[in-house]
Amino acid sequence: MPGIVVFGRRWGIASDDLVFPGFVELFVRVIWWICTMVLFTYHTGHFDCNGRGFLHSYLVGLLVVLALIILSLCAIVYVSAQGTITNPGPRRSIPALVYLRALLYIPELVWACLGAVWVSDDSKGCDPATVGAVITAVVASWIILLFTALGVVFVFDPLGDPRPPHAAMEPLGARDLQSNESTQFLSTARSLAAKVWESRLRLLCCCLPQDESHRAAFSSISQLVSGFFSDTDLVPSDIAAGLALLHQEQDKMEQSRDPDVVVDHSPSSPIGEDLEAELGKAAHCMRFAAAAYGWPLYVYSNPLSGPCKLSGDCCSSRAAEYDIVGGDHLGCHFSSILHSTGLQYRDFIHVSFHNQIYEIPFYVALDHKREAVLVAVRGTLSLRDVLTDLSAECENLPIEGVSGACYAHKGMCQAASYIYKKLVNDGILNQAFSIAPEYKLVITGHSLGAGTASLLAILLRNSFPTLQCYSFSPPGGLLSKALADYSKGFVVSVVLGKDLVPRLSIPNMEDLKRKILKIVSNCNKPKYRILLHGCWYELFGGDPDDFPTEMDNRREEELSQPLLGEESLMIRHSSSYQSLASDDSPARKAAHLPLFLPGRILHITEDGPSRRSCLSQVRYRADWSTEMAFRSILISPRMLADHLPDVVLHALKSLSSDRPFSLCPSSSNGNQHNAV
Repeated sequence: MPGIVVFGRRWGIASDDLVFPGFVELFVRVIWWICTMVLFTYHTGHFDCNGRGFLHSYLVGLLVVLALIILSLCAIVYVSAQGTITNPGPRRSIPALVYLRALLYIPELVWACLGAVWVSDDSKGCDPATVGAVITAVVASWIILLFTALGVVFVFDPLGDPRPPHAAMEPLGARDLQSNESTQFLSTARSLAAKVWESRLRLLCCCLPQDESHRAAFSSISQLVSGFFSDTDLVPSDIAAGLALLHQEQDKMEQSRDPDVVVDHSPSSPIGEDLEAELGKAAHCMRFAAAAYGWPLYVYSNPLSGPCKLSGDCCSSRAAEYDIVGGDHLGCHFSSILHSTGLQYRDFIHVSFHNQIYEIPFYVALDHKREAVLVAVRGTLSLRDVLTDLSAECENLPIEGVSGACYAHKGMCQAASYIYKKLVNDGILNQAFSIAPEYKLVITGHSLGAGTASLLAILLRNSFPTLQCYSFSPPGGLLSKALADYSKGFVVSVVLGKDLVPRLSIPNMEDLKRKILKIVSNCNKPKYRILLHGCWYELFGGDPDDFPTEMDNRREEELSQPLLGEESLMIRHSSSYQSLASDDSPARKAAHLPLFLPGRILHITEDGPSRRSCLSQVRYRADWSTEMAFRSILISPRMLADHLPDVVLHALKSLSSDRPFSLCPSSSNGNQHNAV
């Protein structure tokens, strides 16, 4: 639904977004009116204190003002609940009601000031309960006025002025043939949007140094973010409703789908490779990848014992036999790495906690159990890491011996180059292999660390032909097809469940936007009902709601044409809109270069129903998968939880040790076995 237009500009909410805030304020106002009426009735005829005439007038006026506000809120809530997301016709009177409600803030402000004056000057000798009630009314008025002001700031759209009000009204063909004037207008609008997002990033990252590298990152990220929904007229609640509907639609499709065929071995893996042994190696490496996060993850994973163990190690002085760089003044990070990995001080060759944009922490250690020189790269843990993650445009990465287009995620490519220079130019790997020349090189990491580790392995592959890389929950938009195929010989990616990050890429986000537009425009239910049922479904489960849609009564020959609702959500022609009619439309062209997960992919899923009680056992299964299984984003309550490093580690331990893994510590002692 296009954002509501009032006071001469477009705002970041729609006319059907006033149901919930209006109902909450209505509830408060009704209780307030009842309490004021009780107070007025109790004192009628015997206002026997100083300023009694003023108090009588104040209460009468307050009752009248509250009654008018209640009536206006009832009208706003009722009208806002009418129609559908793409059918705002029944809500055409909302702007007038908003003007009326805004006008009522003036007498409310006046009465709040009058109440404050009475309390300060004329309340002497009055009943303390009466004085307290008036003070409460005055404070409540100011609180509501404050929250209203904050709400206005929150829904203010700095791009509200340049949005062309007639664009959604034009025929699609007319918009295809844009004039030079309209093209220039859209270019100006996109430039303004990029500047707004860049200002937001600068404000969010005000604590970071504003040097050239940060300014370049802010600029590229703002260009990427501002362009994502620039061709639609959606507000945040529309996106939330679309995600709720899409989750239920995906669950319905999953319930009706035939069981997937299990692939016992990776197509590119050696014949006879033991999947269970591979899981054991992955579980071992995941300990080192998780340890790279330092004390925050260690304390989070061990909330009772972790602080006690670290308290004796932090701030203690030891003669270090390892090389440590920056960011760990108290030694808590390194102490947690020791506890997590079980290694000794002498086993560490280099530990770096230095953290800047495109420069992420890592450590190099000797893993005597697996006879490996192990390089572990930390995942996202700081604002600088987030900027590295968001630098998602492509960067050329030519590799000797790889035919085809070679490009990768810019932020992680830069981070891998930084670590590569440290390892090679500073002689860190030479030092490690001079101590253990017979050991092999193993690189590992989680999330941002996984993507960087995979790219680092590609850079080092020609120098270390036997190296292996274990990449846990890597980002989906990482490697071009040529590099992804090349990495299958030495990289293993591990993905848990419906983890969002391995499915996160610019083409996948464009696909998600297309699905949101389609499902939102098809649904003929009010937005408040969609959101209410969506919240209930996410929290308590149940059957997916089978909402009737506008497609139910459409003729079969019309199904290939975009809905009018879809067209109304577009403010300009785009490649995303071309593909609304069909997923396989030939007009659908990728606006961004496709990127894929690295290496061979081990997909770990829960074996059994997706929803279970907290005390139930969780059994896992692991299968080889392909990058095509991760070309769309799955909406799920666990799409973020499945990405957490401690959850991935527990799942791998569960599979590799044949012990059931439980979400709750109290249920961890079971006798069931996991499927592999």
